[in-house]
Amino acid sequence: MEAEQKHQHLKPKIVVSGAAETGHCGPNAFQVAMELGREVATQGAILVNGATTGFPFWTARGAKEAGGIVIGISPAASEREHIELYKLPLDYLDIIIFTGFGYSGRNFLLTRAADAVIVGCGRIGTVNEFTVAFEDKKPLGVLEGEWETGEVFKTMVEKGHRPNEQLIFDKNPKELVSKILKLIEKEKNQSYNVYTTPDKFYTECTGPDCKIIL
Repeated sequence: MEAEQKHQHLKPKIVVSGAAETGHCGPNAFQVAMELGREVATQGAILVNGATTGFPFWTARGAKEAGGIVIGISPAASEREHIELYKLPLDYLDIIIFTGFGYSGRNFLLTRAADAVIVGCGRIGTVNEFTVAFEDKKPLGVLEGEWETGEVFKTMVEKGHRPNEQLIFDKNPKELVSKILKLIEKEKNQSYNVYTTPDKFYTECTGPDCKIIL
């Protein structure tokens, strides 16, 4: 059995960030978001989002319809608060982690929870998640489309005089996910020995006395 099948942690985790309300995103945002989610799933990654509506919701739907795994990071402290106070969905999420930290605190934990971040059509919250991921030097993708978000981020980086080799812009969801996965793989191979020699990381035993072998 392959190491990825043994341990889900070895699968790349990609955050998809985007607007919870997408009226300004153009008529095709729904289809583009679903295509992005499908690509995250079919290319072997786990999708992480803010357990919210709009662009992230549609991306989660695309991932689930492709047989993927989706983890939601909620601003709420409980399922009841998630539904009643924040008016957020439960659909298309395999696991929801309730932070109780509101949107700004949730955004910080969200970007830290994954190996890379991809942003689509967004608003202020998406800008917040973009800048946190940028400062953390995570692989960071911007999906360009009918919306203006991509141009906003290009201007921010240019005017901020902060070139970033980990930052990718692309209009094609399939190509963007593929490029981000290559950056993730490169970073893991450089930083973590367990990812370059996974066959030495696992044992076949299942009891409480099993030990990790490096």
